[in-house]
Amino acid sequence: MFDIKITGTGSYLPERILTNSDLEKMVDTSDEWITTRTGIKERHIASEKEASSDLAVKAAKKAFNMAGIHAKDIDAVIIATITPDTFFPATACWVQKKLGVRPIVPAFDVSAACSGYLYGLIQSAALIETGVANKILLCASETLSKITNWNDRSTCVLFGDGAGCTVVEKSDGNSGLLSYVWGADGKLGKLLIQEAGGSFMPASVETVERNLHTVSMEGNEVYKHAVTKMKKAAVESLQKADLKGEDVDVYVPHQANIRIIEATIKRAGIPMDKTVVTIDKTGNMSAATIPVGIDWAVRDGRLKRGDILLSTAFGGGFTWGAIVLRW
Repeated sequence: MFDIKITGTGSYLPERILTNSDLEKMVDTSDEWITTRTGIKERHIASEKEASSDLAVKAAKKAFNMAGIHAKDIDAVIIATITPDTFFPATACWVQKKLGVRPIVPAFDVSAACSGYLYGLIQSAALIETGVANKILLCASETLSKITNWNDRSTCVLFGDGAGCTVVEKSDGNSGLLSYVWGADGKLGKLLIQEAGGSFMPASVETVERNLHTVSMEGNEVYKHAVTKMKKAAVESLQKADLKGEDVDVYVPHQANIRIIEATIKRAGIPMDKTVVTIDKTGNMSAATIPVGIDWAVRDGRLKRGDILLSTAFGGGFTWGAIVLRW
């Protein structure tokens, strides 16, 4: 067990809400079609002036307040995102600056798509366990609306913007990371991709005209692999912790599709009433879905000290992960 604890959580969703009814006026779709296939009813959209770092800062301040600490107490900043403010500097550096975190501590991003928060939590546990850091600000922040093709009805209905942050610290042994599973398969990378903008396909007039800077997804194939990997990761992480589905007090899955969530809990033996579902109000926020879900569960009293938390994710890369945490 990694002796860590999460002492503070916070989340932020932009003010603007885009409903399924709004989308009916933009593309050839319907509220019934979106709800039936995804479980999404609405999503939040960042303003033109809001960057991923801005969302993270607002969520981080709430986490600091819950943990009873200040920015000066943080000795590492980790941001999980696929929608960075800039390719470099890292979004974590912008968050460090805006929060006033000491300029002598490390700040870096994690790019693992929807699995990013869990990747970051595993990294945080390792840093704390080895004594490299004591208090880590771990956030996931996404402004997916800025890389969405709003003319593509198969993808524009899926995504939303938001941020979730946690303060991760050394525990006294009463709480900790009981097990984790993580992995990736780059052979499947082209099934869910933002093709242009990197060194492989630099920005050009052609890439902009062809919408290659937006999300491209082969939905059926992604769904098939997501169900398989999330179910397997959930079961393996519970087995590693010597636990079963009935031992889980709260399950916070990545919120990509309600059908994926339902398939995972059936395989892992977790009842729906122990599962945190936010997708109807947030859509798919990539890495941010899990910390936002955790924050909501903490603030409504569903997740309490001593509880067993299971969380699983699957995302572009393909990446996947699962953690079992004694809260």
